[in-house]
Amino acid sequence: MSLTHVPLVVDLDGTLLRSDLLLETGMAFARSNPMGVLKPLRWLGKGKAALKEGLADATCIDVSVLPYNSEVIDFIRDERCKGRTVVLATASHYSLAGRIAEHLQLFDSVMASDSECNLSSHRKRDLLVKHYGEGGFDYMGNSHDDITVWSSARKAYVVDPESGVAQKANLHGNVEQVFYSVPTGLKDWLKALRIHQWMKNALIFVPLLAAHQVTNLTLVLQGILAFLFFGICASSVYVLNDLLDLADDRHHKSKRYRPFAAGRISIKAGLVAVPTLLFCAFAGAAYLLSWEFSATLIAYYSLTLAYSLALKRQMAIDVIALAALYTLRIIAGAAAFQLELTFWILAFSMFIFLSLALVKRYAELREAKGKGDTGKTRGRGYYPGDLEMLSSLGAASGYLSVMVLALYIHDTSTISLYRHPQIIWLACPLLLFWVTRTWMLTHRGEMHDDPVVFAIRDRVSLIIGVLFGLVFWAAA
Repeated sequence: MSLTHVPLVVDLDGTLLRSDLLLETGMAFARSNPMGVLKPLRWLGKGKAALKEGLADATCIDVSVLPYNSEVIDFIRDERCKGRTVVLATASHYSLAGRIAEHLQLFDSVMASDSECNLSSHRKRDLLVKHYGEGGFDYMGNSHDDITVWSSARKAYVVDPESGVAQKANLHGNVEQVFYSVPTGLKDWLKALRIHQWMKNALIFVPLLAAHQVTNLTLVLQGILAFLFFGICASSVYVLNDLLDLADDRHHKSKRYRPFAAGRISIKAGLVAVPTLLFCAFAGAAYLLSWEFSATLIAYYSLTLAYSLALKRQMAIDVIALAALYTLRIIAGAAAFQLELTFWILAFSMFIFLSLALVKRYAELREAKGKGDTGKTRGRGYYPGDLEMLSSLGAASGYLSVMVLALYIHDTSTISLYRHPQIIWLACPLLLFWVTRTWMLTHRGEMHDDPVVFAIRDRVSLIIGVLFGLVFWAAA
């Protein structure tokens, strides 16, 4: 039989697709049905095929934005140009496989799982042998389940093989080609863990600065440990959030390049990373720091989980939750240092961080409005028409933080802490300038998705920060 008459059979998960549709639908179900997490277990009790059908029916996956393997697609197109029949054979559910085949327009037929049969391993091999005969087809795959299929194939094409798969495939002596993508690297994991976002956790040191205890090395060491454990916990949250937001991220101009959305890191690896990071954070905090810090860390994680699952899609509640998450970092610092938090710090932080949270939402809505969208923003509770109201609320909140700072100057505790408290007045115009400039840049469309990250990288913001610190130093 000539090469052009031998059908090319292509696997889906991990081969044509840099992801796994079972996990994709599982995360989509958890996102849309956070209170129904036990339902998939009931489906699984009826078998893996029933689980796949239940998840496929209960979710709506946009197949047009899934992370496809471009090298595999190019290879399929070349083979089709030679006149070969190309078949999609997958253990994923038929409804999903059919939609993908319709979207790509690369396949002559589709074989997939249904409610009765999970088409993987020997079941897939038996079906292919039934249709094309022993050695009557070529097969592209990537996993241990595909080894059985390769044993009956004419030629084997191995794509990004799982550990040990390439060696076992070679034992059959029919490996024609191995496709390797750029492997997941440290850079991908650093991006997924968002190490650069750890700078937000510097807020932990605010109570130490406010109490003028920065020379206390014991407290500084506790602060460093608190910063580390809070960062690890936050990274666990970032990974979980990315896994839950796969669908929304893939429709965003920049978020679609995040490692999980782009298929650079597997969902399975993310699901392992989340509890591992969480255990390290809470175990370290419980062993080395106070129980109050651990309790605050639990509160932070609980609020973040609620935000990821539901609160981020609720108008007004989302920005208040974001402001609270920033404020919890300051509360965590006070717990780690065993220092008392003042009314002024809490009031100031809530107002300034509410303003920054509204900046974030305004930037997202402005981008949506620029595209001509008029409906509710994907994954949020706002419409582009809400822009003017958001800017009014955000600017007002920012200016209220300046008022809190001004009132703080005349507090009796402030007079006892600072030798020249009147000098703190100089911080008010600095803060007024920064809040006004931040909102003007946001209005012009020059704001980063995350205003805190923007402030860390913005030269003017850094200068204002240094001057702000010098004012308090001079007052002390």
